[in-house]
Amino acid sequence: MIPRLAAVLAFAATALAANFDVVVYGGTSGGVIAAVAAGREGARVVLLEPGRHLGGMTTGGLGRTDHGRKEVVGGYSLEFYQRVGKKYGQPVAWDFEPHVAEQVMNEMAAGAKVDVRFGRRLRENNGVVKKGAQVVEIVMENGERYRGKIFIDSSYEGDLMAQAKVSYTWGREGISQYGESLAGVRPKDRAHQFDVKISAYDTGGKLLPEIQTGPRGELGQADRKVQAYNFRMCLTDDPANRLPYPKPANYNPKRYELLARLFPALETLKGRPLVMRDFMITSAMPNRKTDMNNYGPFSTDYIGRSWDYPEASYARRAAIWQDHVEYTQGFYYFLAHDPSVPKGLQQEVNRWGLSKDEFADNANWPYQLYVREARRMVGDFVMTQQDVQTERTKRDVIGMGSYNSDSHNVQRFVEPDGTVQNEGNMEVPVEPYQIPYRIMLPKPTEASNLLVPVCVSASHVTYSTVRMEPVYMIMGQAAGVAAKMALAGKTTVQKIDTGSLSATLRAQGAIFHWHRPAASNLVPQSSFALSLSQAAIER
Repeated sequence: MIPRLAAVLAFAATALAANFDVVVYGGTSGGVIAAVAAGREGARVVLLEPGRHLGGMTTGGLGRTDHGRKEVVGGYSLEFYQRVGKKYGQPVAWDFEPHVAEQVMNEMAAGAKVDVRFGRRLRENNGVVKKGAQVVEIVMENGERYRGKIFIDSSYEGDLMAQAKVSYTWGREGISQYGESLAGVRPKDRAHQFDVKISAYDTGGKLLPEIQTGPRGELGQADRKVQAYNFRMCLTDDPANRLPYPKPANYNPKRYELLARLFPALETLKGRPLVMRDFMITSAMPNRKTDMNNYGPFSTDYIGRSWDYPEASYARRAAIWQDHVEYTQGFYYFLAHDPSVPKGLQQEVNRWGLSKDEFADNANWPYQLYVREARRMVGDFVMTQQDVQTERTKRDVIGMGSYNSDSHNVQRFVEPDGTVQNEGNMEVPVEPYQIPYRIMLPKPTEASNLLVPVCVSASHVTYSTVRMEPVYMIMGQAAGVAAKMALAGKTTVQKIDTGSLSATLRAQGAIFHWHRPAASNLVPQSSFALSLSQAAIER
């Protein structure tokens, strides 16, 4: 009797499952474009987003696009920036307000007849149902079940991928694993380091806040540490649209003692009064707004506090997220109010504030924490340093990347002499390189109907260049088209005709080749970036 009842209940649960051709989990920019691409190919698509908004960082404050060489951004990714441009009466816009980007994302999804469902987070345990190497359905926290023929995990965290028992990693590989000279613990970089000696201890010999207690590690050594996250703040200096910096509930100015010690030392080093650009990148956006980003040794990056995030429970991630909110709120509140802040700097900071017309349903705070890197899939092919430096062409090309190998600092540690230093920053220019379809493929024995266009199969070194929002969209487009090809061919995602995939993407505007400009017109990315308000290569 009981087995029969269980069978009836199982059948009922299956019958209640919503059925789609393609199920996309994660409404990041890559997820939106993957859903749009599959929808435009004629597939029945559902896009499941745990939050309330589409676009991830593209709509969450990252308004100054990390495009690298603009000429290699093509296909639906370029279409997005062109659509944003039209909102401003321009052919294309690479710098934009968050709410405008979100409007375009919503319009593209609606135009492709994508069924978008918000507030759908994967059940934390037993959320993925498989039959052999096939994902059959996924289960949401609210009990909804979604069946699909092809699944796409486009989340920043790779939770669907992980629950599907696909191989993955996080942190940094060592030099020896893939023969990457840039891998592992890094030597002191030229940027975002303490170029002045500041003691890591207070007068009582206690370690100051925001410094990690463990050792740095040997150069080139692997670890499970993750580069710093932050919030990309959309501030305004328009009095009619400006709100004051919020004071966090647990505000303690002593948390920023290291920053207070930095002021006089940095002022002496620079030989001039300090300004906001000494502590953050203030990239101008339309309508008197900015995209604020990390700059310097102590800024909006919350160094060392992201290490647990990739493998954390939902509850722990929520705590990490909130800790980042309070750190960032405290950082701005400290600059705006603390008496240790130089007067000129404080006056400049107080000309700005939160934008009243952005993130209106979230107390004007960005919807998305900048999860620069979490899990990374380990497929049969892992894209490594040589693939972006020396072996830059691929037989199964789907698009191109061109941004620096760019990792933010990973840790803040104590030097042998008792002073403080940052570690992990990496800004190494690359020439445009081809991205292979294989980067999105799990091992076929692990998942034959799953594509992963965000937590792709790449080393830390290589992920640091492919992790840019335009590239997520490029890979998302390829994932959506490949999904429909697998459906039409009744085959696995690993066995589709990659030549046909490349041809289809090319017909849709994807860019596969880049020609070096004449020497008189060539400006290396690193030199160009250094000319942009002190730090535009820092993203």
